[in-house]
Amino acid sequence: MTISEIEAEIVSEFSLFEDWMDKYNYLIELGKSLPVIDPKYKTEQYIISGCQSQVWLHAEYREGKVVYTADSDAIITKGIVSLLIRVLANQSPKDIVEANLDFIDTIGLREHLSPTRSNGLNSMIKQMKLYAVVFQQKYGERS
Repeated sequence: MTISEIEAEIVSEFSLFEDWMDKYNYLIELGKSLPVIDPKYKTEQYIISGCQSQVWLHAEYREGKVVYTADSDAIITKGIVSLLIRVLANQSPKDIVEANLDFIDTIGLREHLSPTRSNGLNSMIKQMKLYAVVFQQKYGERS
């Protein structure tokens, strides 16, 4: 699936909920399905700075695609990072770098986060895209 197709799927899922408490609960459920990060990546080196809670993010380049794993000590944040991974994982570095991630505003996520969580969201996106840039440069993917 393309990034746009996955974003559309998420927008559709969130449209099923009218109340933001239900959407938060859905985010929490998504966080529970986040693939477990290898404990060796739960170190200071992999913590995303700018997040109120602790978020560990690791990325690998496999067969032209970026594979992310992550974890957080906060349940809402874990749900947010699971959404980002769902959209960006197994995509090419180029597609990740160019992704607008419009679904975040479409579902109203950013406006329903505290300023510190919103900064954390931005930091997660920035770090995920930074990994993609590094892979793009390292493996020479341009098109």
